Amino acid sequence: RFYEKVQALHQDPKASVDNPLLAFSLIKRLHSDWPNVIYSDEATENTQALHASFKEVEQELPGAEDLDGAARALMRLQDVYALSVKGMANGVFQRAGANGPPLYSPRRRFFLSADDCFHVGKVAYDTGDYYHSIAWLEEAVGLFRLSYGSWNPEDRSSLEDALDHLAFSYFMAGNISHALSLSREFLHYDPSNQRVARNVVKYEKLLEMGTAVSARPLRRPNGTRLQSRDAYEELATPYLLLQPAKKEMVRIQPYVALYHDFISDDEAETIKGLAGPWLQRSVVASGEKQQKAEYRISKSAWLKDTADPVVRALEQRIAAVTGLDLRPPYAEYLQVVNYGLGGHYEPHFDHATSRKSPLYRMKSGNRIATVMIYLSTVEAGGSTAFIYANFSVPVVKNAALFWWNLRRNGDGDGDTLHAGCPVLAGDKWVANKWIHEHGQEFRRPCSVDPQD
Repeated sequence: RFYEKVQALHQDPKASVDNPLLAFSLIKRLHSDWPNVIYSDEATENTQALHASFKEVEQELPGAEDLDGAARALMRLQDVYALSVKGMANGVFQRAGANGPPLYSPRRRFFLSADDCFHVGKVAYDTGDYYHSIAWLEEAVGLFRLSYGSWNPEDRSSLEDALDHLAFSYFMAGNISHALSLSREFLHYDPSNQRVARNVVKYEKLLEMGTAVSARPLRRPNGTRLQSRDAYEELATPYLLLQPAKKEMVRIQPYVALYHDFISDDEAETIKGLAGPWLQRSVVASGEKQQKAEYRISKSAWLKDTADPVVRALEQRIAAVTGLDLRPPYAEYLQVVNYGLGGHYEPHFDHATSRKSPLYRMKSGNRIATVMIYLSTVEAGGSTAFIYANFSVPVVKNAALFWWNLRRNGDGDGDTLHAGCPVLAGDKWVANKWIHEHGQEFRRPCSVDPQD
């Protein structure tokens, strides 16, 4: 049964990469569903062979961090693109409450199971994020009710698990009456559970005494880096994407230009191939250190111009187009970045905003300019949104986006606050070239106006 399920899901191999629901399911299947089948009673006759084969590849499979990250990616897509959780569970990428066309229509529709939805809700629940846990656990409860009585060996959870977590989520959200109703339903299936029975008594007493906190409107958790979240998400919405013409000057302030057909398909594939074996989770500057962060979900690698003639030719092309000096140490190595399922980078500046930044270790000043080359296309999402300037640029394969990070007087340009919007469908690859201010004194000189 499990084999037939996997075969059916992989009739179109590329669909597993493009569709975020399939991508989440693939990670979950490799991390938990497959082990559950292997260690199930049904597999006792082949236990030894199955265990040996599984151990051979176990280290290469997604881990708990990968699975939880995939769940958070689905919640991120839910938020940024205002997607309906029920729609996502049914394979439809529809904005909540909208009647228009879906934001993304996969070639093959895929449905999330009750256990899938439970896992996403559990990831939110474990961090005290009841805004998300309630939506996903509600869907899990509904799906478990429909299939109650049938047993699926891949599932790690059950209707009772979903009811238990959902009841407590509602309690924490202040909806005591609904928490009581769900807990009573739980006891219908498991009447011997003393902990839930005590919760029922507690909820009844709170309601009788009138001391229960009234239900509060559920709100998304606040992010310390998302003061500009509303603008960020509006710009990420596919309906607001720009459709720039060839060699269009996208904006004068901040200065942003898009160069179409900057590289060829073969060059893009070569760069992706060179970077692939070296990809690691991207880090961000934090004081004087660099570390992983939830607000940047991607993998990246660095390529020297000596890595391949294609990289050297690309660097020469960047220098010719920008008129800037890219010789070491005036520019950083080419950074190749892959954004997969829900991959994103929340609003940030490319230039350093503190003299303690690791960027200054190069002793070549701040990042004066950015060149970002799109190495792939995506079906939906993935735009580059400039928050304060209030515009966004879509992913245009083989095009290069250029902007100045610093003003002519050396100050950072606040209008360059930008974000890499979550990838809704597809696999986004970019190559970044960051150019520093030293070495550019006569190529981009300061003006007579100190404010410029």
